Amino acid sequence: MHADGNRPVLEVRGITKRFPGVLANDDVSLTLHKGEILALLGENGAGKSTLMNIIYGLYRADSGEVLLNGQPVHFASSREAIHSGIGMVHQHFQLIPVMTVAENVVLGEEVMNGIFLDRQEAARRVHELSERYGLEVNPAALVEELPVGAQQRVEIVKALYRDAQILILDEPTAVLTPQEVQELFKIMRDLSARGVSIIFITHKLKEVLAVAHRIVVMRDGRVVGETNPLEATEESLAAMMVGREVLLRVKKGQADPKGVVLRVDGLSAYDDRGHMALRNVSFEVRAGEVLGIAGVQGNGQTELVEVLTGLRRAHGGRFSINHQDMTHATPRDVTVVGAGHVPEDRHRYGMVTSYSVSENLVLNTYFQRDFTDAPTNVPTILLASALYGFFAVTSFGLLWLVWSLLWDGGEMLAQFLQRLGVAVPWEVTSGGGLLWPLALRLFNVADPANAGREVMAGPDLVRMFLLIIAALLIGWVAARIAQWIMAWLRVRFSGQFERLHGGQGGVVLNRRRVDAYAERLVKEFGIRTPSVETSAGSLSGGNQQKMVVARELGRRPALLIASQPTRGIDVGSIEFIHQQLVAQRDAGAAVLLVSAELDEIMALSDRIAVMYKGEIVATVPAGAVTREQLGLLMAGAHAEEVLQAA
Repeated sequence: MHADGNRPVLEVRGITKRFPGVLANDDVSLTLHKGEILALLGENGAGKSTLMNIIYGLYRADSGEVLLNGQPVHFASSREAIHSGIGMVHQHFQLIPVMTVAENVVLGEEVMNGIFLDRQEAARRVHELSERYGLEVNPAALVEELPVGAQQRVEIVKALYRDAQILILDEPTAVLTPQEVQELFKIMRDLSARGVSIIFITHKLKEVLAVAHRIVVMRDGRVVGETNPLEATEESLAAMMVGREVLLRVKKGQADPKGVVLRVDGLSAYDDRGHMALRNVSFEVRAGEVLGIAGVQGNGQTELVEVLTGLRRAHGGRFSINHQDMTHATPRDVTVVGAGHVPEDRHRYGMVTSYSVSENLVLNTYFQRDFTDAPTNVPTILLASALYGFFAVTSFGLLWLVWSLLWDGGEMLAQFLQRLGVAVPWEVTSGGGLLWPLALRLFNVADPANAGREVMAGPDLVRMFLLIIAALLIGWVAARIAQWIMAWLRVRFSGQFERLHGGQGGVVLNRRRVDAYAERLVKEFGIRTPSVETSAGSLSGGNQQKMVVARELGRRPALLIASQPTRGIDVGSIEFIHQQLVAQRDAGAAVLLVSAELDEIMALSDRIAVMYKGEIVATVPAGAVTREQLGLLMAGAHAEEVLQAA
């Protein structure tokens, strides 16, 4: 616990911060004591990051104050916060890969020899600092060559180099193996013993209970509770976070695998930098099982999912879904063959934030006949075009006949009307039509003999305008008639159209059917939205993820590829999505689960494949391997040695 039990080194009093339409922090108060590890716990969007950004000088509070060692402070930038002894290690490291450890650490606070960087002195200081705090780093190593755990140590050394007495760690275990997590906890305890105060932001309940001295829970921008590991449990913390009781352990029965749905043979692919990301990857996923892909983020999992979903080209090897070769398929091909994809980045690949909820729920199936009316298949396009052409020509011919009589056929029309005893205006008998008088009056022509000179281009403009109106009218009438006939043919010859379409529909979205489908999914998957017409970008992170999951699972896919399905969402939404994944398995789907959360992999998987540097290094039954063994495999240990040691 903290050495100084009275005076806090950091105090936050009544902090309130508003953004347009959002109250991010609402009268938040907390304290941090010398040498204390304070865990800040809360759902995604609870206000944790906003509060830390205010403390670190990145945001200004609307009201309230921050006190450092009892004195009010008002930081205009993070640089001022750093110089006051506050350091922050972000979830995404702020390091330059092509520079050495020493160069990264002293960046902005360089040790100079004249006008040049004194690299030897910088390396000496970094080495001395790492030795003092037990942070093993090589000052001369390039950052890009270091494992993730070592890069995190560099970030901590960088903060300590600037004399940080308060260290903010934002989701520090997100990309670490279990062994690296334990090493980080040892570092945190050592720093705490030396008087460094730590704010530990996380969503992992086990880690909070393992390392924190005190726990503060936030919900909806407010502090809703404070406790300590001796008094709290995972269940009580989860309930505090979401405001209700949460089932943390996944209930699932024994798997009953059937035939192979996804077969991957010798798959290879490059990443965006042109480096080999996948190396001869092979595995199978059967109907009725969950295969979990475990590994530290950045070992080829993202590229594997992108290849399997048509988002990245394979360099070598092949894969099939339901015995169909899909190696060079497009994302639409993968969808049509019966695969669902929950992407790791929902904003980049999973949704369009400006679209409505209903539009997002048919984002990859809008072209199918359930949601469209006009045909897209080539034979039916030709049939519809022929019908349209026939009625367009017929309508245009009839209109042209009437046009000729009304505009140019004055004499013939006048004789016909005179036989019927109808009085005919002099303008008509002069060779115009029934519309000719209107044109003359429109342009104030008194002498018909000089009409050509007086009216000039006037009647031609009128004629052009009327032709445009007529063409639009003809097109609309022809399209409506063709559409009615196509609808009748669909009903009358539904079997033949089924074969022509191959399951596809058309290009005109049927809003009524889309909205009805969306309403059903919103209710079935518990998506909290005022309306299916609401913009998807206005939903909470958890409800956005539910929307993506609903779209993919609502189609009852034969294969579900779920990549980081619970990243950045609250405990309650995690519980729901886990239940849905198990339900898909039990319904006979093959589920490929890719997750950086080892607890998630172990809880949901029937078999586990471990990836390291783009290769599958081991595939084991989920119940036959421990967390520690998986951690060693994820770090590159030889599978034979790890599994035989058990």
